[in-house]
Amino acid sequence: MNTTVLVLALGLPVMLLMRVPLAFAIGLATIGALWSADIDMMIFAQRMVSGTQSFSLLAIPFFILAGDLMTAGGISRRLVAFADVLVRHRTGGLGMVAVLAAAFFAALSGSAPATTAAIGAIMIPEMEKRGYSRAFATALAVAGGIIGPMLPPSIPMVVWGVMSETSISQLFLAGVVPGILLAFGLMVLCWHHARKHDIAPQPKASRAEVWSAFNDAKWALCGPILVLGGIYGGIVTPTEAAIVAAVFALVLGFGVYRELTLKTIVPVTRGSLKTMTIVMFIIALANGFGWVMAFERIPGQVTQALDGFSDMPVLYLLMVNVLLLVIGCVMDNLAAMIILASFLVPIGEQLGMDPVQFGAMVAINFTIGMATPPFGYTIFVGAAISGLRIGQIARPLMPMLGVMIAVLLLVAFVPQVTLSLVDLLR
Repeated sequence: MNTTVLVLALGLPVMLLMRVPLAFAIGLATIGALWSADIDMMIFAQRMVSGTQSFSLLAIPFFILAGDLMTAGGISRRLVAFADVLVRHRTGGLGMVAVLAAAFFAALSGSAPATTAAIGAIMIPEMEKRGYSRAFATALAVAGGIIGPMLPPSIPMVVWGVMSETSISQLFLAGVVPGILLAFGLMVLCWHHARKHDIAPQPKASRAEVWSAFNDAKWALCGPILVLGGIYGGIVTPTEAAIVAAVFALVLGFGVYRELTLKTIVPVTRGSLKTMTIVMFIIALANGFGWVMAFERIPGQVTQALDGFSDMPVLYLLMVNVLLLVIGCVMDNLAAMIILASFLVPIGEQLGMDPVQFGAMVAINFTIGMATPPFGYTIFVGAAISGLRIGQIARPLMPMLGVMIAVLLLVAFVPQVTLSLVDLLR
């Protein structure tokens, strides 16, 4: 193993263990590798810039902005209220409300942290008032946030589509069934938790209440139809759909619900810009890291090392999933996809998997990492909202992670889970 590969292999994990921020850990590891290989540092800067010059990546900042505008503009609150009248009378109904609301919101924002923040801020205090522990409510908001990157439009699917040259629209469709399965599994856990802790359901909503909640949320519910209908109707690209989602949130917030004002939109936009800057900075640095890996032919070496398992496809696929889950636990999902795409794509080809199924599997693996202690980003969001420590959230989160992994195994080993809807449009 040469010095450059050693710097890459050890530098990044060591700095992460030292709690160096991810973006700086990636950048420093890359600079160290370039220095050890005596490569002009200007290449790193060029790769950082070129890695962000993709039209499809524009979808990320606009979906982030759309999610923040929807929260500030009252859209997420109305979606929660509508979900509430649908299922609150069931055992575990309020927990199911959180899951359903997360699914509704996910179909507009495509972001796990945005979904956790929007739903958690509303549902955690309400669930605590009605008998749920604060830890369980927070864990459910974290797990519900993971539905965001599964259901279309999904920010991780956009990134994987760009890096692997796979159809983003088909990747969006591939996430629909896994997202629904995860939502169903989480609702079953809510039912079990409520029965175990004798949490009484709420009174069933009257027809008048259902109609009132629907009428109040009807424009918000049109959002997924507008965004996804535009993509699959061939009217807009996924990137353009992100802009449509942001404009839609602005129009509803200002013109319909009137909860956005010129005064409130400034801090909302500032927060979105801060998030966008962090995400795009990580993507830029990860592109440079990925280029050094490709230059040193590390992807080919890893693929060769795994060749010995190619005659045992089930074990091979399980090993790949375990590896991706472990990486997802300690790295940002977008950075991981960019860094690892160059050697993951050949592995998918070795396994003989459809590129769309393999892409969905990779994205879901890294998405689960966002809800996995100790570094999962959505856990930090949940902790910030609830005021709890990560250790307190982790315990009730474990059964929910079990549901996520069960869905992941279905995605990996049952092609129809991801390809059934895709095949309808091929």
